[in-house]
Order: sequence, then C-alpha cells, then structure tokens
Amino acid sequence: MTRRRVVTEREVRRVAREGVKTIDARDAVITPSARDVAAALGVQLQRGDHPAVRAKGVAGSRTEVPAGSLPQPSGARTGARTEKKNTASAASLPKPSGVRAWVPPQQKNTAPAGSLPQPSVPTAGNSSPSTFTIALGADHGGVTLKDAIAARVRELGHAANDLGTSGSDAVDYPDFAVAVSREVAEGRAQFGIMVDGAGIGSCMAANKVSGVRAAMCYDVTTALNAREHNNANVLTLGGGLIGTRLALAIVEVFLATRFAGGRHAARVAKIDALD
Repeated sequence: MTRRRVVTEREVRRVAREGVKTIDARDAVITPSARDVAAALGVQLQRGDHPAVRAKGVAGSRTEVPAGSLPQPSGARTGARTEKKNTASAASLPKPSGVRAWVPPQQKNTAPAGSLPQPSVPTAGNSSPSTFTIALGADHGGVTLKDAIAARVRELGHAANDLGTSGSDAVDYPDFAVAVSREVAEGRAQFGIMVDGAGIGSCMAANKVSGVRAAMCYDVTTALNAREHNNANVLTLGGGLIGTRLALAIVEVFLATRFAGGRHAARVAKIDALD
C-alpha cells in the first residue's frame, strides 16, 4: 500500500507565500487546520484531475501546472546574443492564466481519475462518525500541551474528557496513562491522548491495558501510520520534545485517519491476541 501524503497548515501557508493558488490534494489526507487556512488564504485544495504540462518546480523538483498557465516568453535581453530565432506566431503562444498549480515532488500518477483511491479521512458525507469522545491525560510535564490539545479537540467538535493532572506538582505518568487507557478499553472514549515529557513511558504503561494499542508519535507520518496500519486507539506525545504546533497537527491527523483494514487487520488481530 502506498503511504498517503498529508497536507498540513504549514504546507498551505508556504505555497500561499509563493503565490500559488492551487494545491494538488488528490489521494491526500488534509488536516482540518489546513482546510481552514486554505479557505482563509484563498488556496484551492484540488481533488480532481486537470490538463497539465511539465514545468520546473521548486528546488529542482518536477511539478505539474495547468496547460496554458505558463507565462509568455519575454524575448531576448537587450545586448544579449540571439541563439535561435523564435518563429512562433503571437496567437500560438500560451496565454497566462495567473494561477499555477503546485504539486509536491512525487512520481506522476497516470492512473485514470476514477481508479484513484480515496483518502481515509472522515467527512460529513461518510457513514463513520465524525465526532468522538477523547480521554486526555498528562503528568506535570505535559499539562500545558494537554490543555492546548483539549482546546483544539473541542474546536474540531469532539468531546474532551480531561483526566488531569492540572497543576505543576510532580505526579507519576503511569497513573494517568492507565486512567486514559481504561476509558478507551472500557468503551467510554473512542480515543485517548496522553502527554508526558517524552511520550515513551506513557506508551509503555498504556499498552499494559488489555484492548489498548498505544503509539508514541513524533510527526504526522507516524500518526498516519499508527492509525492506518496499526489501528492505534491511544496516542502518546512528548511534551518536552515537540512544540505545540506540531503536536496539534499530529493530533488532527491521528483523529482524521481511519484504519485501512485488509491485510493489516490480521496483523492487528495478532497484536490483540497478546493481551
């Protein structure tokens, strides 16, 4: 299975600064914040195919741009030697459209439009529930990040059950990791998120609870893989290792990605059999 690309808020802001108005988002997971920022900045997240020609991309990569969007040649510079006379008529030159489509560096997909797989992101049109109850926990080193995650989770329309801690007094992360995991294992929450200094110890503690598949993620790719391949239901984060912006992007991708099933289901079943 080809790993799906993730379109993040950071990517949308970057292409907007470059003057690009369209991002090719075919077969991509789009984070909710990326959608919001794209709408605010006027950047279109392209889902369908469009006629395209080859053009030189950013940093030497090859990108796809719509046919007809290339600027007209400016002609020879004054004083420079003309190597070859341009005999094309004015009518035959491409007309600039003012809009360039940005495509990330990747292998060109030549499959018919109807055969492209759809990204596993819950949307209003899907049958899967788009809102969840999420159990949140942290030790004293993860309180600030936990609170920021709780606020973002609620903004996305989910219910956040904050199990603490809420102060700076030293506490033991296994206590809170287990509390979060039991909420998930006993069906009171669909997902759990636990924050400690590094995210490692909480992941170890959470995985001791039967029915929990905890994953410690440090970027959006590991979050995507944890959900799509491993059907993780508890996310652990290192509040001392990653910033708030990255942590929120990880949370968004984790909650938006469905388990792929298929050949991964049998492997996950073997994990569950170890409980």
